[in-house]
Amino acid sequence: MDRIDAMRVFTRIVERRSFTAAAQDLDLPRSSVTDAVKQLETRLGVRLLQRTTRHVSPTLDGEAYFQRCLRLLADFEEAESGFAGVSPKGQLRVDVQGQLARRFLFPALPAFLARYPDIEFQMSEGDRLVDLVREGIDCVLRAGEPQDSEMVARRVARLTQVTLASPDYLSRFGRPESLDELNGHRMVGFRSTLTGGVLPLEFMVGGARRDVMLPAPVTMSGAESFAAACRLGLGLIQVPRYHVEDDIARGTLVIVLPELPPPVMPMSLLYPRSRQLSPRVRVFLDWVSTEFAAKRGETGEEGASGN
Repeated sequence: MDRIDAMRVFTRIVERRSFTAAAQDLDLPRSSVTDAVKQLETRLGVRLLQRTTRHVSPTLDGEAYFQRCLRLLADFEEAESGFAGVSPKGQLRVDVQGQLARRFLFPALPAFLARYPDIEFQMSEGDRLVDLVREGIDCVLRAGEPQDSEMVARRVARLTQVTLASPDYLSRFGRPESLDELNGHRMVGFRSTLTGGVLPLEFMVGGARRDVMLPAPVTMSGAESFAAACRLGLGLIQVPRYHVEDDIARGTLVIVLPELPPPVMPMSLLYPRSRQLSPRVRVFLDWVSTEFAAKRGETGEEGASGN
């Protein structure tokens, strides 16, 4: 194994905190991963990793070497990609909420993969917080204002949101025509994966945001279950409009208080600040931004904006 490949192995071990996970990511035998680290340590004359039965972490020397390797590998990939005809390659790991991916990314994904045939695309889907470095993920697409200062956020869209109820719910509780008439109503609670708390309903009143907390007999932490609970008449919800277009068209969900809409929801691509962008991640970021810009009418009036 040459030095560049050995550096790739070492950085993946540090990121994943595991020899086994690094070997799986790189599609290498675990013995090859172990040998690569031994050869690095012998050549450098220092111990790079501390190993226990459950955990692998870099030594002080290992952390310094890890940071150098990240910069060198990024420079190496950048140098190779600078030549005409050299296509980005390697595994690209992204995490996206499932319906968001199916609505906005999947239709054009075959064209992206045809354009970059040497990229191996791996997508996990969910709303949970992920540790991009530890889990070996290159970037995530998330809703809401980014909170993690260790992440670089690239804004790709601002999604129009709506307040909804089922016809059955409105027949039992009435249709509110103002915020004051929300008294006596209830909501399906959405539990934040960031704070663990239930999020209030949000309304734009005269250009300012107003939060309203209603009783929440049930709470959810997943987008699909959240909408399903509303269809069952369990309370009001607020979601991006694209998520419920079919329900609105069929009449299974009804928009309420349309003159007092929720704030638009920003969508951002996030990637680690400490990691220089590889060519494959860069082309993916550009592609996602382009796809959202092309679907501006579907995401909301304000469309996409730069970082």
